[in-house]
Amino acid sequence: MELKGKRVAILVEDLYQELEFWYPYLRLKEAGAEVVVLGTGRETYTSKHGYPATADRNVEEASPDEFDAVVIPGGYAPDRMRRYPALVEFVRQMHEGGKIVAFICHAGWVPISAGILRGRTVTSFFAIKDDMVNAGAEWVDREVVRDGNLISSRKPDDLPAFCRTIIEALKET
Repeated sequence: MELKGKRVAILVEDLYQELEFWYPYLRLKEAGAEVVVLGTGRETYTSKHGYPATADRNVEEASPDEFDAVVIPGGYAPDRMRRYPALVEFVRQMHEGGKIVAFICHAGWVPISAGILRGRTVTSFFAIKDDMVNAGAEWVDREVVRDGNLISSRKPDDLPAFCRTIIEALKET
């Protein structure tokens, strides 16, 4: 159990991408991390294809001090997530605390809204490349990019590399 004692928050909102939520959720649990699902105020959220996910807590009730990392799945959920000031602030504080902030696909919208990408190298789904660049990031087309405490990936096919990188980063903390 290589991540025993590590706590990871995974964010959820309606229209999340199934693999980008469930693959990290299960992989990090398998590695021994305690994974806590944080939502925006409801108990159950529905994926792009109707698959439910249940939040353990509301992000407003969570403190970044409780966690070693936050994972932000993509889909259309990040566009909804960034509308919640408490969620955006949670991500900003995780970053400012040097904690791991991992995001995949369209989830880059949340770190953009948190204002944490200026001068950093990241990747994302190609459709939001302009958004990332306009936020001051250097965008590259790679399956996974780690720039300090930021870990980013492009799409579901990149999930194995994304999760391996998160696990390696958590083992360093």
